[in-house]
Amino acid sequence: MSGSKTSATSVLLSGGNPQIAKADGDQPVQAYIAAMPDWKQAVGRKLDTIIEREVPGVTKKVRWNSPFYGAGNDTFFVSFHCMTRYIKVTFFNGTDLMPMPKETSKSAGIRYFHIPEPGAFDEEQFADWIRQAGELPGIKI
Repeated sequence: MSGSKTSATSVLLSGGNPQIAKADGDQPVQAYIAAMPDWKQAVGRKLDTIIEREVPGVTKKVRWNSPFYGAGNDTFFVSFHCMTRYIKVTFFNGTDLMPMPKETSKSAGIRYFHIPEPGAFDEEQFADWIRQAGELPGIKI
């Protein structure tokens, strides 16, 4: 529901994506995850935990109502966003991952990984993609 309130300080945009102000660091990313609706919140926590585990020292920020994760030098390798029926994980250099995430993009190099309700996904494969992505050059945000 567009404009639905999830708490006193967060609003859900169309597709159920939390509206979170642009900011750097872990705190705004955690605010985004806390505002994710229903089953998506548990998946968001799991994604964040796996990313932190697989890329020690990962940097974080929120831009365009989505959390971004980087490996330094203000470059970022992955992001995710709540859609109506799934969470869309964006790998900015996804065409360099093996195996490549299934969902294609019109943008060169980008591949998507969709996590549908109820939120079950291959965590081992995701962790492997995160390890690979964290070693590739990221994109400047």
